[in-house]
Amino acid sequence: MRLTRWLETAHPVAFSLFAGTAAFATYFSMYAFRKPFTAATFEDVPGWAFALDYKVALVIAQVLGYALSKVIGVKVISEMDHSRRAVAIIALIGLSWLALVGFALAPAPWNVAALFLNGLPLGLIWGLVFSYVEGRRTSEVLGAILCASFILSSGVVKSIGKALLNLGVSDHWMPAAAGLVFVPLLLISVIALSRIPPPNVADEAARVRRGPMDGQARAAFLRDYGPGVILLVFAYILFTAVRDVRDNFAAEIWSALGFGGTAAIFTASELPVAAIALCALGAIMIVRDNLRALLVIHGIVILGAAILGAATLGYQLGLVSPIAWMILSGAGLYMAYTPFNAMLFDRMIAATGRVGTAGFLIYLADASGYVGSVVLLLFRNFGVADMNWLTFFIWTCYAAAMASVGLVTVSGVFFARRRQVRARP
Repeated sequence: MRLTRWLETAHPVAFSLFAGTAAFATYFSMYAFRKPFTAATFEDVPGWAFALDYKVALVIAQVLGYALSKVIGVKVISEMDHSRRAVAIIALIGLSWLALVGFALAPAPWNVAALFLNGLPLGLIWGLVFSYVEGRRTSEVLGAILCASFILSSGVVKSIGKALLNLGVSDHWMPAAAGLVFVPLLLISVIALSRIPPPNVADEAARVRRGPMDGQARAAFLRDYGPGVILLVFAYILFTAVRDVRDNFAAEIWSALGFGGTAAIFTASELPVAAIALCALGAIMIVRDNLRALLVIHGIVILGAAILGAATLGYQLGLVSPIAWMILSGAGLYMAYTPFNAMLFDRMIAATGRVGTAGFLIYLADASGYVGSVVLLLFRNFGVADMNWLTFFIWTCYAAAMASVGLVTVSGVFFARRRQVRARP
């Protein structure tokens, strides 16, 4: 309680450093229970005799659990009592680790179900963590720090997973082992997160009071702003699909680029990606008018999509190296993808003047995005199975870049023309 009282009167910089670090470390730790398995290639798995590639089956199973969790989260996250968040985070991640143990113990094909059970609780973690930082005058900075966690952690935990494999840990036990490495950091960071006080009066004046949204409030919001939200959700589906291909099959993509045996490449390539993408997004904090900030974020998403397409073209024309392409395309992708997980919907809630939570919109987009990711993986496996992951990734980059520019542009026009959107300074 003494720490909470200090945070209530702390300088905004000190508060942002503490709250941002606690949120970053919590979600960073969660990724150690979600992504390390993707560092393995799972070749020649005994007991697997299906047309669907074993690793693709694992990814789809986890994504389906994650997607179902997002659907559940539309209601659960938007209505959850804030006093239960910290316990919920620990309990959900604990359940996901038990599923990883089941993955190691059960033979194929039965252990594929364990990845579904692993993804099911983890899909709720983002909304629980983000609820600690939304609705504040510094939410862009806090959101950028939090979003850095899933950009950096994905590479770091895959590097740790690869290192464990190099030490002789089996493909199937490696995910559970990697999760255990992060348990101390998880416990410390959740305790710190639980000490963060709610938004104060000045925060509420600038960003609107945040609170639970029941079904009637959610329906009313979509009735008024549904066209713009739908356009954004379709764009997010494209970004999620590309991001999941890049993330889940990074080992295969890097191998095709000639870096398959380098464990550190996963981390080294993501550090500049996080720096480029999140500096741009954190700077939105200086835009005080909420409607103007919402439109600026639309512009950043469009710019990110353009960078994704241009960098890919530059790689194919031989103008940039493979590593430079992965960094530039990653920076563009995350400039476009990341705002949907934090500042875009936070500013949308603020611009409308509605009491509510951005978690509702984040989970609506996420649930749709992961369904799109599953559809893309099934298309890859059964529609273009002969195409290698590098080529497939290149063409998904082009498709997402071109389509999303149009979708987000029209969304921006919709919100700009909604005169009843109440911009608040």
